Parts: sequence; structure tokens; C-alpha cells
Amino acid sequence: MQDFVREEGQPPVTSEQLVAQLREAILCGTLRPGDRLHQDRLAEEMGVSRTPLRTALTTLAQAGLVRYETNRGFRVREFSMSDLRHGLRVRAELEALACRLFALHITDAEVEHLHDLVRQGDALLACGTLRPETQVPYRQMNVEFHGTIYRGAGNPWLQSFIEQLHSVPLVSDRIAIWEDYADVVRSHDDHRRIADALGQRDGERAARIMLEHVSFVGAGTLTRVSQFPDEFLPPAEAPGGPGARRRPS
Repeated sequence: MQDFVREEGQPPVTSEQLVAQLREAILCGTLRPGDRLHQDRLAEEMGVSRTPLRTALTTLAQAGLVRYETNRGFRVREFSMSDLRHGLRVRAELEALACRLFALHITDAEVEHLHDLVRQGDALLACGTLRPETQVPYRQMNVEFHGTIYRGAGNPWLQSFIEQLHSVPLVSDRIAIWEDYADVVRSHDDHRRIADALGQRDGERAARIMLEHVSFVGAGTLTRVSQFPDEFLPPAEAPGGPGARRRPS
């Protein structure tokens, strides 16, 4: 929770900014499934009053990221293994469709932007290992790469559905669970091949690579979750049932 501490002299934040900060914390795992969102503590750490904070939490509840329980307050929403599996499958299909649509009218400037993002990823991975300090910029690059494609598809319904899926932790493009540097490199090479295919206006090839890409990342995520369910899933699904202890982080 220390990520939210605000320094003196910083300008006040709006409810919209609070929504963005809390959403990012949930999707990136800073706030974890089942965590209780203590409004007094959060308000103090974020340097805001309870009113805009409650507005932000209500907005997140409407988006499905948190849930409200009478007399118990807000908690980060939990998702089951089945939720993750189904969400990843739908995300893969929709982002493949986005590639097909984007290829129909992609501009040279948009192609160059995708290649710029690939080059950013290359630079971040050039050290030959996984470094904690590169995780945030790599994640930001990844979010922009995928967002450029589904926003560029030109279909507001498709964009809306994909963004809803990105509101599910572990299905979102804001987090991937990697243990092997080679897996990161392999995944990033998919970005290069997708950008190349879109540059050639080959929507079908880009779609096939995107489907494989999201499926590969999703399979790695599901494997990790199945190995350590008490770290990612609600207590009822963790070994030992309700009240099972989380694996130390």
C-alpha cells in the first residue's frame, strides 16, 4: 500500500485519477484478490477525503473490479480459475479479430508506431535477463502495443469488449507471470511478427500470430496460478479450502 503515499505539496487528485490509480494497482497485483479496501487508510495514504475515494470505489465496483458487501465495505473482486480460462480464450479471439480489422486501414504512421514499441521492448530485454526495474516500462510498452491494435480496429464495440476483459486481473495485458527470460523473449518476438504482418496489411497472418500470442501468455499464467492457487485465487479454491494461507511473496 505504500505505492499510494503522497508527498506534501502535490496537487489534489480527482475521482477519475483515483479510479485510474486504484485500477492500475488491482490489475498489476499491488492490490490482490480479496484484499479489503479500508477507506480511512486509503484516504490517508492517497491524500484525499473519503468522498472522492468512495466515488472511485463505487465506479470500480460498477466496472467489476471490486465488490461491496453490506456492513463490510469494499474488497478487491476475486476471479476463479474458470473465469481466467474463459476470459483469456475470449481475449485471444477478440484481439485476433482486431488485427484483421486494423489491417484493412492501418496507416504507415501506425505501422511505424508499432515498430517503435517493438524497438523499445528490444532495448529493455537487451540485458539478457529479467530485471525488476524493467518490468514497469516493459508492461507500459505491452499495454500500448495491444491498445494501438484494438483501438485502431475502428470498432467501438470490439474495443469496449476487449477493455472489459482487461479489467480482469491475470487476463489483462498489464500483467504476465514470467519465470523464464526465454519465455519473455519468445512473447516479445510475437510483437515483432504481428507488427511485420500488419505492415504488410496481412490481417489473417497478424490474427493467427495474435491468437497464438495471447494463448501462449495465458497458458503460462494459468500454469503459474495452478501451481500456487493460494497466491492468486480466492481462499475457497486454494489448498486447504477457506482460510488457507497464502504463499509468502
